[in-house]
Amino acid sequence: MSRAGTGTAEGPAEGVPLDAGPLSGRHGAERTCIVTRRAQPPANMVRFVLGPDGRVVTDLRARLPGRGAWITASREAVAEAVRKRLFQRAFKTKDAAAEADLPERVAAGLRDDLRQGLALANKAGCVVAGFAKVEAAIGDRTGVAAVIQAADGSPDGRRKIVAALHRRHGDAISRVPIIDDLSNEELDMALGRDHVIHAALVAGVGAAGCLSRWRRYRSFQGVAATTEEPGPARDGETVSPLLDDDVTDLTGTPQVAGSRDDGNPQGLG
Repeated sequence: MSRAGTGTAEGPAEGVPLDAGPLSGRHGAERTCIVTRRAQPPANMVRFVLGPDGRVVTDLRARLPGRGAWITASREAVAEAVRKRLFQRAFKTKDAAAEADLPERVAAGLRDDLRQGLALANKAGCVVAGFAKVEAAIGDRTGVAAVIQAADGSPDGRRKIVAALHRRHGDAISRVPIIDDLSNEELDMALGRDHVIHAALVAGVGAAGCLSRWRRYRSFQGVAATTEEPGPARDGETVSPLLDDDVTDLTGTPQVAGSRDDGNPQGLG
């Protein structure tokens, strides 16, 4: 008699169909997780395909050729798929190689995807950067879609931005997400600027796409969105001694060329 979870016909991945390729099926059609067997929208999941060498490859944009297996966007779910050899069952081959560090590689890929989403939002004109510009955008009639704080930024500057959100939204502050997952260096790379500590997403298609990538990354990491004091400052950890941009704007503060988060791309006045 067959036993569930032992690689027999009753194993979790058995009977879960692979998709027929990245361009197949109805737009937005739900996919079934090979771990939980639950059907969900693709936005809440991660697609995997087999590479030419038989290794399991993460397909975050769901564009790689070949039949794909889908897993709920959760570190635990991916780890379980690796541990129980569910990729071998789903792809119906013992040669499907899923390495133990696959959850870490998916997390790193989702983080890169978030950074790329922020870069695209910036190109679409949906990002403002610099303490003064972010504070002004928060107080503007249209407000902001999200606030971005460098994870290693100054605790004082971060508290001031949260205070500005409270002044603007009061108890409704929870509707403004705070993205505090990326470091100062990562924000610099994404926005093509130096010393980015504070930024904000304003309404637009680019902002919506960036937020979607952020939510998937946070969901995978098992961390809820927050509007409280974010990151290391919230947790009482030591943060890097980066000068905040509201500090570097003060008269008499030494300036290094290209070091200010003034909201302008590098090389522009």
